[in-house]
Amino acid sequence: MPITSTVLRVAESDPGRPAIVGGAADGSGPAPRLDYAGLVEDSRRMFAAVDALHARQPDPPAPAAETGGIPITAVSVDSAFHTARIVAGLAGYRAVSATIDPRWPLAHRVGVIIATGIGVVISDDAELAGALAERDWGGTIAGLDEFRRLEAAAQPAQAPTVRDGDEAFLLLFSSGTTSDPKAFLKTRRQYRDNVAVSSAHLEPLPGVATLAPGPLSYSLTLYALIECLATGGEAHLADVFDPVAMAARVAEERITRVVAVPAVVQTLTDAARRDPSRFETLDLVVTGGANLPESLRLGLAEVLPGTRLVSYYGAAEIGFIGDSRGGDGTLIDVYPGIGASVRDAEGEEVADGEPGTLWISAAACSDGYVAGTTDAVLRGADGWATVGDQARMVDGRLQLLGRSGDIAVTGGHKVALPEVERAFDGMPGLGAVCAVALPHRRLGSVVALVLEAAGEEGEGSAAPPSKAELQRRARERLAPQFVPRRWYLIERLPRTVGGKIRRPATTEAVEAGSAVRL
Repeated sequence: MPITSTVLRVAESDPGRPAIVGGAADGSGPAPRLDYAGLVEDSRRMFAAVDALHARQPDPPAPAAETGGIPITAVSVDSAFHTARIVAGLAGYRAVSATIDPRWPLAHRVGVIIATGIGVVISDDAELAGALAERDWGGTIAGLDEFRRLEAAAQPAQAPTVRDGDEAFLLLFSSGTTSDPKAFLKTRRQYRDNVAVSSAHLEPLPGVATLAPGPLSYSLTLYALIECLATGGEAHLADVFDPVAMAARVAEERITRVVAVPAVVQTLTDAARRDPSRFETLDLVVTGGANLPESLRLGLAEVLPGTRLVSYYGAAEIGFIGDSRGGDGTLIDVYPGIGASVRDAEGEEVADGEPGTLWISAAACSDGYVAGTTDAVLRGADGWATVGDQARMVDGRLQLLGRSGDIAVTGGHKVALPEVERAFDGMPGLGAVCAVALPHRRLGSVVALVLEAAGEEGEGSAAPPSKAELQRRARERLAPQFVPRRWYLIERLPRTVGGKIRRPATTEAVEAGSAVRL
């Protein structure tokens, strides 16, 4: 795994180079940090403490068969810094790491721990400890402070070493946007292949200071940590995103690269508009996810014209696939070495411009999902993989249409619901929207747009658009079959813990009468 070989090399050649730098949510107090030499030494005590917790179990959980018998350690705490140092430290030992979002529903956290055979959980949640005890779980749960005391008292283990590429390294989970997250493993070789792709296109270069705010349970943030350490860069982390604290850190730490979800990029733009001088060092913003609102890209360019914005497309199970450097992020240039094929329900490749399911061939792709968590299939018989994303090929580029549930059939026409939503991007006075398909006796389904109620109008804010204005905009920007036939207002759109709008839950809310028809 390149993370360990690079960490050891930099620890010897440039021991004082920052490796992991944390930060309080409010920016107060000294930032916890580890340089590369300190990361190596820290990992010795950290692994010794983890190993002791596993070893003292009389009847330990059997780790998922896909791990090859390697014990699994999960971190489920709010501290991005401590989560990062534990995951990074375990990389040099026979260990599999997992990050579990402490905001997940209790039943879900318990379910994945039991189903995957996680043996040690570092968590401060007493309710989780009680729920696991009720299930007769044979593992060990330790609070973060308790774990740190164990580290301090531990006899340091042998120094970390570069492990075999076929060894399991990380246990990850799908995003859960459309269903409960599924577990899958990444080997060290698969992450090595992923680092090779991101290094060639997303610039996690040696010595570059990258700020990646947000929980490490997000694959985007976790991978930002991995790629920084794998290339000898600096990983600057934050438990939550605070625009004032971030502006100070960009200036003080001379951050040149930010990796963040689109919502954070919008907040960054707002912060830079108030004080652009604090962002003078910022050269590159990398955001994950397709269908980036063009207004976000234009807004950043207006306030920070010297800062580039790249929106990449990928799936945690598969790896990086391609990116977009202009427009709304729907047209993706696929990276060299990555295969992309759009196929119909029978597995046949569709014609250029026709929608279908996207299949990918990539060396970084996981072998499959952990059997204990799902019966879903990631790879087909030909070795190509799909996570159900819908797309079409347009002149050699991918145009992303969303997941399978994002395609509606109305009157015989296929309608990509994210395309409906993009027509309203940047409309004055309009907040978040979600397009859904509602049953219709004659047409099969009809498109409806659900609007989230806006906050209180303040000075300079635009009044919410009327239904007539919404209809007029839709007719100007959409093909007739894409124009919503129904309009609803809801207090708040359902979201995942990561902030993504949940389309199936939005449909259920409308059908249950939780939204007001306009």
